[in-house]
Amino acid sequence: MVQRNRTKSSSSSFHDIDHIRDHKHKQYLQFLLLRCLPLLLLMIFTAASMLRLLSLPAGALFVEEEEDEVRDHSKYSIRTHIPSSKAHQEIKTEAAAATASSPITCSALIDGTSRETVVDDGRAVLCCDRSHHRTDVCYMRGDIRTDPSTSSISVYGPVPEGLSWNSTTGPERIRPYTRKWETGVMNTIDEITLRAVPPSGRAAAAACEVDHEGVPGVVLSTGGYTGNVYHEFNDGLIPLYITTKRFEGEVVLVVLEYHSWWVTKYGTVLEKMSNYKLVDFAKDGRVHCFSELIVGLKIHGELTIDPQLIMPQGSKVGIHDFQALVNQGFGNSMQPQPSKEYCCSPKPKMAIFIRNKSRVILNLREVVRACQRAGFQVQILNPKRTTPLSEIHAVLSSSQAMLAVHGAAVTHFLFMRPGSVLLQIVPLGLDWAADEYYGEPARKLGLEYMEYKVAKHESSLSKEYDSHDPVLLIPRPLQAKDGMRPRRYILKSRMSG
Repeated sequence: MVQRNRTKSSSSSFHDIDHIRDHKHKQYLQFLLLRCLPLLLLMIFTAASMLRLLSLPAGALFVEEEEDEVRDHSKYSIRTHIPSSKAHQEIKTEAAAATASSPITCSALIDGTSRETVVDDGRAVLCCDRSHHRTDVCYMRGDIRTDPSTSSISVYGPVPEGLSWNSTTGPERIRPYTRKWETGVMNTIDEITLRAVPPSGRAAAAACEVDHEGVPGVVLSTGGYTGNVYHEFNDGLIPLYITTKRFEGEVVLVVLEYHSWWVTKYGTVLEKMSNYKLVDFAKDGRVHCFSELIVGLKIHGELTIDPQLIMPQGSKVGIHDFQALVNQGFGNSMQPQPSKEYCCSPKPKMAIFIRNKSRVILNLREVVRACQRAGFQVQILNPKRTTPLSEIHAVLSSSQAMLAVHGAAVTHFLFMRPGSVLLQIVPLGLDWAADEYYGEPARKLGLEYMEYKVAKHESSLSKEYDSHDPVLLIPRPLQAKDGMRPRRYILKSRMSG
């Protein structure tokens, strides 16, 4: 059975129910997880999945790569690598030799599909693509200089006229975070101002203190809901991978609202996206100079990558490629591995995620025993914010099944091999959210996805409300005014009269 309390964490946003009645401070959900049918189905799916996994080659989980340089294990930054600028010089030469015979859009500049028609002739290019409902992304090209003291970035040079990408002198203002429709959280994101300055203004410009010598940059924010693992992947890491993939590591990441703990948590993954030390935009304070800069991140959907939207078209890059990158990052970690008893057991392995304050499985012992009787070797996971993701990755990458109540922890299915089983326990009123945020993405990753939908009598709410009360009959999320997904779920209170 599962208990549900009011949570005070704003980062859980639309996944949690804030309150039911003004005089109610705590609510509980209880789940009876001893039904035979779900376990029988799970056994069937798991057996099929094990056959698939056994048929995979030994190296299917991890993508082999050459040994990295010695890694700096500093908790505040990832390693710095100074590569040859030959590739960038070749790109400039090819671009200068090309003709501007095809129309150029700002999105094409962001995607890098118009390199052959953009000549690096000293012009100042500034444009923004604001067509997506989730995110704004801006592009700059030319003599680009950062100014942390004014939270601005300027590009110096003559501004081209009459071009299809609608280059402008600005100023353009942007908050580089991928929840554009959520006004509340976007208002907490640092805003940055972009300007195109004519050549006459270059004399007053601050001198370059760090010249990145042709290596492009990408500006992102780790503010907002960062701290919630779902948002860290959905709003941050996956969009960052989508945006930077075309650079193949030859890109500098410039971070607004920089958090050292975030770099510590994801440093081994960030190293796979960038060969350079991260730039803390505010704290660094120096003037960084670029010749090309993308401000903001592209996003395709919930925990997913659409191969049709990855440039160049036909590259067939998808969520499996992102998972391979994550496997490389966490798989090479020196963090503790799961116990020998668990990782080496001949039985199929199941990882069960539990919660302490809300959506708690009250009859956990019975659930574990039922899973063991079904033939599983069970490991309980109760991750804290400080739990290294490499530890969770080590458990899930060697598991055939994962069971979790709907919430941010379900995001960890990204660590499981295709063919594994994800069983999500769905609380009252969260059917749509459960499938939208986790079910469909899990299927796209190649997992066997199952749901256990909580019945009215399985909830402790049934002990506090009459069986005909709307709280139990029609629990539904409170929809946001703009029609997008709700930030919070509120069960309807008892109707009067």
